[in-house]
Amino acid sequence: MDAGTAGVGLSADDLSPSSAISTWGYSVSRRYQHLLDKSTPHILYRWIACFAVAFIYVLRVYFVQGFYVVSYGLGIYILNLLIGFLSPQVDPEIQELSDGPSLPTRGSDEFRPFVRRLPEFKFWYAITKAFCIAFVMTFFSAFDVPVFWPILLFYWVVLFTLTMRKQISHMIKYKYVPFSFGKQRYDGKKASTESKSLLGD
Repeated sequence: MDAGTAGVGLSADDLSPSSAISTWGYSVSRRYQHLLDKSTPHILYRWIACFAVAFIYVLRVYFVQGFYVVSYGLGIYILNLLIGFLSPQVDPEIQELSDGPSLPTRGSDEFRPFVRRLPEFKFWYAITKAFCIAFVMTFFSAFDVPVFWPILLFYWVVLFTLTMRKQISHMIKYKYVPFSFGKQRYDGKKASTESKSLLGD
C-alpha cells in the first residue's frame, strides 16, 4: 500500500516531458480562449487590430517586393470568407423550393433578423489568423514564387467583381440585407386596430 502511494506521488511530482508539454499547451489554450471570449463584445477594437495586422503585412510585402502568390491566395481566402459573411445561414432559394415562400400572417409575428452563414466573430478571427499566417510565410523563401503580379491582381479584381455581382443579384432577388440594425417587431396593437377598423367598415 505504501509502495503504491509512493509510486503515485513520484509520478505526480516527476512528470514526463510529454505530459509537461501537454499540460502547458492545455493551459496556454485555455488562456488564449479566455482572451478571445473577452474580446467578443469589443467589435471596433477587434477590427482595428485586424486592420493593423493587415497593414503590417502589406508593408512587409511592399518592402521585400515578393510573395505575391501568398498575397493572391490570401485574397482568394478573404473573398471566400466575405461571401460566407454576406450570405444567409439558410439559402432562400433552397428554402423556397422545400417549404415555399413564408411571410408573417399575424400582427404578433416577430421580425427575424438576418442570420449569417459565417458569424462576425468567426469572420474577424479567420481574417486576422490568415494575415498572421501569411506574414510568417513571408520569412521563408520557398513561398516566394516568381510571378508577374499585375496578372494576379487583375484576375483577383475580375473574380471579386463577378462574385459580388452574383451576390448582390441574389440579395435583390430574395430581398434581404446582410445587416440587422437593432431588433424590429411587428406592432401587434396597431395590427389589431387596423383589422378591427376593416371589420367595422
